[in-house]
Amino acid sequence: MTTVSHLKVKIFADGADFDGMVKMYENPLIKGFTTNPTLMKAAGVSDYVTFARRVLKAIPDRPVSFEVFADEPDEMKRQATEIASWGKNVNVKIPITTTKGELLAPLVGELSASGIAVNVTAVFTLEQVQAIADVLNPEVFAIVSIFAGRIADSGIDPVPLMASAAKMLERHPKADLLWASPREILNILPEKRDNIKKIFLSDEKFKKLIMEIEKNSNQFSTIKK
Repeated sequence: MTTVSHLKVKIFADGADFDGMVKMYENPLIKGFTTNPTLMKAAGVSDYVTFARRVLKAIPDRPVSFEVFADEPDEMKRQATEIASWGKNVNVKIPITTTKGELLAPLVGELSASGIAVNVTAVFTLEQVQAIADVLNPEVFAIVSIFAGRIADSGIDPVPLMASAAKMLERHPKADLLWASPREILNILPEKRDNIKKIFLSDEKFKKLIMEIEKNSNQFSTIKK
C-alpha cells in the first residue's frame, strides 16, 4: 500500500479560491500552486493584481503560477514582466501558442533569458516540448505543463510522451515537468511506470482524493452507497 508521505511526486494545487489556497498551503504535501484567469473569473475575482498580491502575501515561499491574459506576443511580454515583479516565487504562465496557433517559444526564450521563471502551459506534443527545451535558460527555474489528462481523453497513452518529454528536459536541471489535468489516482504513482522521474500534478479534485490512496481495497468495500 502506498501512503501519501511516500509519494515521489510533487503535488501542485490548482484553483483560484483564496481561502481554499490558504487551506492547501497548510498542507506540507502541496509544493506549489497554479491558477489562471478562467479560474479567477469562476471564483468571482474582479481585480487580478489585488488578488495575486493577496495570494503571494499568504503564500510567500512556494511557487505560484499566474497567467498572462493577452493573445499578442508583445503584450504578453509586457504582462509577463509585470507579473514577475509581484514576487520572487512567481511563475509566469505562458501558453505554448496563441489562439491563432502562433508558437510562443521565442517569447518563452526571451523571458527565460531575462531571468523570469516561466510556466509554459497547454503543451500537447513532443515537438512543442523540444521547442521549449531549445530556448530555456538552464540557470532559471521553469515548469513545462503537459495536458496529459486531455491527451489520455483522446485515446492516447500519455505515459510514453511524458517519459520522452522528461528526456528532452534533462539538460535543464531547473526545469520541471508538470502532469496537468490528471484523471485518476494512478497518475500520482509514477514510480510504477518506467522512465518517469519528474511529474508534477495539478487538479482540484486531488485536493479531495489524495488521501484515498491510503485505503486498501477492503476498506473501499465498506463504503456506504
